[in-house]
Amino acid sequence: MSILAALPFIGGVGFPELLIILVVVLILFGPKRLPQLGKSLGKTVKAIREGAEGKEDEAAVEASADDTEDTASEPVKAKAKKAEEATTE
Repeated sequence: MSILAALPFIGGVGFPELLIILVVVLILFGPKRLPQLGKSLGKTVKAIREGAEGKEDEAAVEASADDTEDTASEPVKAKAKKAEEATTE
């Protein structure tokens, strides 16, 4: 899904509007803080995307984890039992 499709009100923002917004942000925050703001905005967008993808992936992982949980825990239990026996001797 496109970001522009998700936010239809952004469709009317053109280059002149973006330029005015950039100038206002530059005046408000100054040139020294502008890279920090861009970096934090990028991290926020990345976290939102990963979160949205993570919810879809999480359901698939949980479903497959339920299937493999029983078979994966048996060797772990056997190793734990051997380790416990070795420490008690």
